[in-house]
Amino acid sequence: MIRAVQKAVGVDVDGNAGPQTWQAIYDRICPGAPAPVIHSTSSGQATSTSAGSTTTTPPTGDKVDARSESVIATLLPEVQPYARALVTKAAQTGITIKVISGLRTYAEQDDLYAQGRTKPGKIVTNARGGYSNHNFGIAFDIGVFEGSSYKDESPKYKAVGVLGTDLGLEWGGNWKTIQDEPHFQLRPNWAADLSEKDMLAALRDRKDGGRGVYAA
Repeated sequence: MIRAVQKAVGVDVDGNAGPQTWQAIYDRICPGAPAPVIHSTSSGQATSTSAGSTTTTPPTGDKVDARSESVIATLLPEVQPYARALVTKAAQTGITIKVISGLRTYAEQDDLYAQGRTKPGKIVTNARGGYSNHNFGIAFDIGVFEGSSYKDESPKYKAVGVLGTDLGLEWGGNWKTIQDEPHFQLRPNWAADLSEKDMLAALRDRKDGGRGVYAA
């Protein structure tokens, strides 16, 4: 049934009723209407408040803090509601996170790759330009904050990783080689059975050919 609804509203058909699906349903039912106020719960659902009544619906990814929003705006539209939902969902469990890195150009990726190699600093990536999911607007990094203090290491990253995978995101903490706990990405359906290397090659081809990342 979910797949049939997803096909009807024109989103990726994966059988997972995530934020993208629910936002598309809302837009179809209430075209032009302002989105309801959504408050995520720790279970991944949300309470929607309207005209004095409260109902429970899955999260739709309302806007979050300004810093996160400035980064989320660089991501593809398909990814944005997932990033917002993750920030909100983490907050409901008592964890403050912000989205601190999103889309990078090939040149920005090459500059980051040079750090610790031909530029001062420590090595922070093994990916050159075109070889990171950040270069295609499908990946973002989060930071854990305690008050105004950013924590580059914290057990809370693992807790947020569980929340992200529950939303349908891939989490860098589950990678078998180099683990990247702040990293999340939304894998396209057509790449479900591809290795990371093969998916990146296909993403480069799509970018060069002007084809949408999430197009079938």
